[in-house]
Amino acid sequence: MERPTRPIEPEAVRRPTGETRAQARATGWTRFAPAPTGFLHLGHVANAVAVWGLAAALDAKVLLRIEDHDRERSRAAYESAILEDLDWLGFAADAGPVRQHDDPTPYVRAADRLRAAGLIYACACTRSTFSAWAADHGGPWRGPGCPGGCRERTLTEEPWVTIRVALGDGDEAWDDRLLGRTSGPVTAAGDPAIRDRQGNWTYALCVVVDDLRQSISLVVRGEDLAETTPAQFRLARHLGRSAPAAFAHHRLIHKADGRKLSKADGDTAVHELRALGRRPESLIGQAAAAIGLLPEPRPIAAGDVGELFAARSG
Repeated sequence: MERPTRPIEPEAVRRPTGETRAQARATGWTRFAPAPTGFLHLGHVANAVAVWGLAAALDAKVLLRIEDHDRERSRAAYESAILEDLDWLGFAADAGPVRQHDDPTPYVRAADRLRAAGLIYACACTRSTFSAWAADHGGPWRGPGCPGGCRERTLTEEPWVTIRVALGDGDEAWDDRLLGRTSGPVTAAGDPAIRDRQGNWTYALCVVVDDLRQSISLVVRGEDLAETTPAQFRLARHLGRSAPAAFAHHRLIHKADGRKLSKADGDTAVHELRALGRRPESLIGQAAAAIGLLPEPRPIAAGDVGELFAARSG
């Protein structure tokens, strides 16, 4: 994926002026979309800072979406904790929460549309299949298809198989509000799965369907997801989206060993930091500094994060 070599500067996304002000207002809606598969940690706080900060700077509204498409890992207790932590931090959404599991119909209809267009196929490949191919070929699978050539095998869509969408090859490019001009291959790791072997609709499908039906026009997320953006552009067009959403990929918070913060690794959760006496303004300032929005941590309230994007550098 081609990315700009210049550093990401907060002033690059300051509130537009003059002729671009109407375009900024047209941004409409963005979303904060945590998965209830663990507790919020400092990385989620950083994402909230970017979501609410850019929304304020661009006159957009925030939808709270609970991405609970993974039925095996999602827990009601995690969702309750997420809502409580957001309230404590002071991040208030303009709408929501909405939940993916409440109504699977939009994903079924999307799959039907893709099927009618001849774009989906059953795939018997597992993670082990991809790993074995990588070991034999000295690198991961790249480009359209899958290691097993499953599209040509015309397998039946049994419950135990993965369903993939054939998006073709080529690149997609976009002007990222934080990364600048960016491009990448549509199928960087093969054709994306839209339903897994457990029968769950996947992130790759749900996020595109939801952003379309909920009129999300600005997507703000971590830069680790930038490589999935070309596939989402292509899939959205197949599902009838005429104008793509704007994207803003912010920096991640990394641990000392270089890995990003992770719920799966049990990194310190917001509710644990609360119990230690930390204040919300302190956590927000720490998160903002960690992703380059402040030169050093300082307390900042949730209602003031728009200033991090609206203010020009001194």
